[in-house]
Amino acid sequence: MSNSKKIISIVTLSVVIGWIGYSFWSAYQPRPELLQGQIEAEQYNISSKVPGRIENIYVKKGDMIEKGQAVFSLYSPEIEAKLAQAKAGEAAASALAEEAEQGARTQQVAAAKDQWRKAKAASQLLEKTYARVNNLYKDGVVAEQKKDETYTQWQAAKYTESAAYQMYQMAKEGARTETKRAANEKVKMAMGSVAEVEAYVADTKIDSWYQGEVSQVLLNEGEIAPQGFPVVSVIDMNEAWALFHVREDKLKNYTKGEVLKVYLPALDRTEDFKITHVSVLGDYATWRATDNSQGFDLKTFEIEAHPVNPISDLRVGMSAIVTVESK
Repeated sequence: MSNSKKIISIVTLSVVIGWIGYSFWSAYQPRPELLQGQIEAEQYNISSKVPGRIENIYVKKGDMIEKGQAVFSLYSPEIEAKLAQAKAGEAAASALAEEAEQGARTQQVAAAKDQWRKAKAASQLLEKTYARVNNLYKDGVVAEQKKDETYTQWQAAKYTESAAYQMYQMAKEGARTETKRAANEKVKMAMGSVAEVEAYVADTKIDSWYQGEVSQVLLNEGEIAPQGFPVVSVIDMNEAWALFHVREDKLKNYTKGEVLKVYLPALDRTEDFKITHVSVLGDYATWRATDNSQGFDLKTFEIEAHPVNPISDLRVGMSAIVTVESK
């Protein structure tokens, strides 16, 4: 055999041996672990505080909406009727309060004054009558009984005059302070009822409290929307994060504030995510026991990591992969 063939054989044998050795070495090297999670985001449900029939829906699935943008409106004749009723109650309360403030009418004051003058004139007449009867009694012309009757009539007339005068004064002064205050408080109560119903009316025109993308439109125009039932769902991808479930024996490798390299298969790129939350409450998972002889199971803990930089085209439910090198 020539020297060149020997060299080729030796080289070939060395390569084969080296490949076999490398294969065995690689097979026994610890492989990196993959921590798989998914993308989550803030989701908001837009609903109304009052029930009603859907009149208009101004958005559709996939629309980007801003805070304050009109989303849907309700038709509710019952609320309109309640508003009319509340406004009528407010008007009635205001009229009663105005009456209490202004006091009795001019004609009522004049009538009370005339009643007082009438009672006064009757009292003066009976006073003179008693004086005459008393003189006749002293002269022995009339009996003592007649004198006593006339005196009693005079005193009764004086009390009638006093009562009529008090009624006249009450008519001039008007309602008591407590009555006026009570009337004014009733006006405030009626105004509060009107404001409450007006708030319900305003809530039939629903604007978004959030910005984001419409993910679901759960009711259509003409359908009945119960109180508090979500009509439109909005997802804000500006408030997105990656959610991972970490076994408790691996939890020590993840600390709040740490930056992870997260691979997003759907976007085929790796992005930086910062751990912002490590759950304080663990959940059971279907992991094997760490040691069958000890017989205890491991729990998992949720870890949330937010993107360090905004990521375009990010979607809820995308897989998020973290490669954990074995130590």
